[in-house]
Amino acid sequence: MSVASHGPVAETRDARGAGPAAAQRPRRPVVTELRLSAFKSHRNATFELGPLTLFRGASGSGKSSVLQAYEVLARLAGGDGLAEALAPVAGGAPACVPHRARPDAQGRRGFRIGCTVDGPVGPVHLDLAVQAEPEVRVVGERLTGAGRTLLTTALRDPGLPTVEAAWHTAGAVPVTRAPLPDDRLGTSLLPLRVAGKTAGQRLVLDAAEQTVVALRSVFPCDPRPELMRMPVAARDGRLRSACDNVAAVLGRTASECSIRHAALVKAADAGCRGRVAGVEARRLDGGFVRAVLERGAEAATALERLGDGELRYLALCLVLLTGPEVLAVEPAAEVLSALQTLTVLADGLDRCLDPCQSRELMELAARMCERGHIRLVGTVGREMAEVASGLPGVSMVDLEA
Repeated sequence: MSVASHGPVAETRDARGAGPAAAQRPRRPVVTELRLSAFKSHRNATFELGPLTLFRGASGSGKSSVLQAYEVLARLAGGDGLAEALAPVAGGAPACVPHRARPDAQGRRGFRIGCTVDGPVGPVHLDLAVQAEPEVRVVGERLTGAGRTLLTTALRDPGLPTVEAAWHTAGAVPVTRAPLPDDRLGTSLLPLRVAGKTAGQRLVLDAAEQTVVALRSVFPCDPRPELMRMPVAARDGRLRSACDNVAAVLGRTASECSIRHAALVKAADAGCRGRVAGVEARRLDGGFVRAVLERGAEAATALERLGDGELRYLALCLVLLTGPEVLAVEPAAEVLSALQTLTVLADGLDRCLDPCQSRELMELAARMCERGHIRLVGTVGREMAEVASGLPGVSMVDLEA
């Protein structure tokens, strides 16, 4: 999908002459609010998202559901169809429908999610209604900003695989209407359909771009220790969500950024058992590499000998210390990476970690999120929540309250 660059993301046009309020708007588009109007166990739920937001609560309180809804929106903004976007949700679309939601007279049930994206255009609100049964399709979408409704879509004819879209024009014709596919996010398609000739069209494009850029820059991260212990191809240098190719990525970061790699070694020394003097990837026959922890005068420790907690801790530290160029994420290529903020989604952030690792990881996350190049949304248990609650810049959402 192509995202045209019209101004606010490439340059904060509004902030130059619109007064103090505009000057305080984020230069980089970021998701500041997530709305789960009707999604799994959530009804009419609104969650504010800061640079570092953690969700805590008992099992079944809906912590994971929040991150799943965020990822669904991110995938749709990246151009995925509904089936692909819902892949991370076990059970797919039907599992997203709120419990005990009754079908209408036509046997239809669905869910509703949305978000607010702040940036140079100001707050832009995206809300989406999805039919999950009897067939999966978008049945309604609304994009609003600057006090206007910029885009609406509605299912008019259930027999057609399209929705009727109407977007703000503010020209000779105030609204433009056209059909859009019923399995795609209309907002992500606007740059391909809107000419940008009138002030109204440019506002629509700017708001859509701001929304798409913020949502696309997402990296769901769930390190899987059982997959991290095997040698991997040396050329496999973009870290995947499961972190199964961590050995190759460690070799890349060691050669590309000595400062951040030194910070990773320091974090490994603080959170892994025994002294860690270095983290490196050693080449094997056939173009493969194996990661090891250097122990100074002692023998090095291969990654496959580390415990699950050490492996998860090391992988999460690596994610927080890198960026889009190293992680397997495809942000908007048409916009400078310096004007995008990567958001890491980490369900079970403290899984397998001991108290020392939890403390070190949270302190690192707080420092990196404060710098503004990365944001973190995660779910945690009681112990890490207690550690995080004493750190500056951490927003804690208690789903048991």
